[in-house]
Amino acid sequence: MNTIILSWVTFIYLAAFFFSILRMVTGKEGLDKITYFVTITGLTGHTAGLIIRWFESYKLGIGHAPLSNLYESLVFFAWTIVVFSLVIERKREAKGLDTFVLPVAFLFMAYASFSPDIDTKIQPLIPALKSNWLVGHVITCFLGYAAFVVASIFSFIYLLKDRKKAGSISKGLPDKKVLERYIYQSVVVGYILFSLGIITGSVWAYYAWGTYWGWDPKETWALITWLIFTAALHSRLVGKNRGRHLAILTLIGLISVFFTYLGVNYLPGLHSYLGS
Repeated sequence: MNTIILSWVTFIYLAAFFFSILRMVTGKEGLDKITYFVTITGLTGHTAGLIIRWFESYKLGIGHAPLSNLYESLVFFAWTIVVFSLVIERKREAKGLDTFVLPVAFLFMAYASFSPDIDTKIQPLIPALKSNWLVGHVITCFLGYAAFVVASIFSFIYLLKDRKKAGSISKGLPDKKVLERYIYQSVVVGYILFSLGIITGSVWAYYAWGTYWGWDPKETWALITWLIFTAALHSRLVGKNRGRHLAILTLIGLISVFFTYLGVNYLPGLHSYLGS
């Protein structure tokens, strides 16, 4: 049941993206409300699908939050990105963000729902995941990831507008000063949440394996990601072209985020179960 709902959500996000493109091309303000309504409809179904999956896991006698494997993490990641972007888009200055967020959410949901390599079944937790730290660690990490994704979208728009020949695509999007502020604020939020994710993960590792840090590939790349965003925040405080440097480092950080999330799952280590 939950997978059917979440599959439909994939196409609802695609429809919302279509309306957002129409709005950008035509400039009709009425399409704002349509895009927002369709996005909210998708998010409502998305939330319902996650809750139903949680209840269904209890019916199966497994009983855990839908955060334990690749399918569930992709679905939850898409949910956090949409939620974070909707919160920001309440400010008119951030108008147009959904045009860039919705295709990301669609791709995550499409990959989760329709890839033959991903098992959508509810699975029992492996012993290492049977911990009260699971929910706190995963939620803080993915909320941090979502903030970094949104910051990267703002960074892409910033660099687009920074070009002398940006073209008509940049019209109607926030100006560079506004974008720089949103990049910085999103990175700060992501940095705090991701730091909490690393801390909760370290405590969890201590109780599960007897050590706070084991230089597992995912731990190592999480640290690299954290250092890149540390540098991004530092670049905002010193030197010239601070906005451009912040945007570039944020985009580099996004590459590290996706490698931390997906790439290292195919390397041997304590987190390799996420590739299932």
